[in-house]
Amino acid sequence: MSSRPSGRLASAAGLLWVSLCIFHCGWATTAVAQSQQLAFERAPEAGTASAPRASSDGEPQSAEPSSGSISGTVVDPTGAVAVGAHVRLARGEQTPKQEAVTGPNGQFSLTNLAPGPFQLTIEAPGFATQVISGVLHPGEAYLVPQIVLAVESPVTEVRVGLTPVEVAQVQVKEEEKQRVFGFIPNFYVSYLADAAPLVPRQKFGLAWKSVTDPLTFVGAGFLAGIDQAADVYGGYGQGAEGYARRFGAEYGDIFIGTFIDSAVLPSLLKQDPRYFYQGTGTTRSRLLHALANAVTCRGDNKQLQPNYSAIIGAFATAGISYTYIPPNDRSAGLLVQTALVRIASGSVAGIFQEFVLRKFTSHVPHNAGQP
Repeated sequence: MSSRPSGRLASAAGLLWVSLCIFHCGWATTAVAQSQQLAFERAPEAGTASAPRASSDGEPQSAEPSSGSISGTVVDPTGAVAVGAHVRLARGEQTPKQEAVTGPNGQFSLTNLAPGPFQLTIEAPGFATQVISGVLHPGEAYLVPQIVLAVESPVTEVRVGLTPVEVAQVQVKEEEKQRVFGFIPNFYVSYLADAAPLVPRQKFGLAWKSVTDPLTFVGAGFLAGIDQAADVYGGYGQGAEGYARRFGAEYGDIFIGTFIDSAVLPSLLKQDPRYFYQGTGTTRSRLLHALANAVTCRGDNKQLQPNYSAIIGAFATAGISYTYIPPNDRSAGLLVQTALVRIASGSVAGIFQEFVLRKFTSHVPHNAGQP
């Protein structure tokens, strides 16, 4: 059998196999190119949002919610709902504050809130302020645990200080310690320019303190001795009896005069019986201030005014003294003379107070004016 036909057959089969391969490769290449072109045509344009993904049941899925809400209930310590409580939401300095008021059921609700940390401030009249903090997650309906208000603690305002009357009492007690050379009473001078005015009780108390001081009795006895030595008011006589009468008259003048022009009249006329030390300024201004002490004084309103207490008191004391002066020594001129001497003594006393006695007086306040 010849081999030629079989060779031809093999050549024909090989040619057929090569043709099939070329056809298959060309078809595959064309299919891939068409597939890529179709995919390119269906692809979204750059910057265009992709279509929502479909859920397993074929419905498109919606975007995840971001806003949330906060709600809760406010009650009082007894458990009763707190109606009208003010709830304020703070989300930081840059976030606007939101507010709500609890309704009839004591509840409140804040909606459309962005997620993140928050702080609630709850206020109600008569109750202490409550502050609650938390974190709101996206889409969360945050339920605040029941808020129980606490009763606000009462605040008592206490002012530490003294009343004007108490201040005056302290100042008077300090004045009662003032003594020239440490033993002579010098109660009726104030070294405080802004001293508190005295009430009647304090004016009478200062007068009593003055007339009952031991040195007052000594002073009356000294004047009685001078009068007896000069035989003033000879009707009293001499000897122990004459001295006793003169002592009684001298102490009577001091006692009556002190109470009339330093307690009774100042209380009725609302005037201050004390001398107010100036201590500063020119010598002329201080001298005028001292001389004016006889006819001017400070009122209880701290204003300068005529010294009616001293002027009227001088004549009243002279009139009473006139009744126990021996009849042979009485005269109208003596009464006027005695009154004028008492008035003038106010100026003399002012000069001594302003220029002499301060440096010899004990217990002078540290903040007193300096000459």
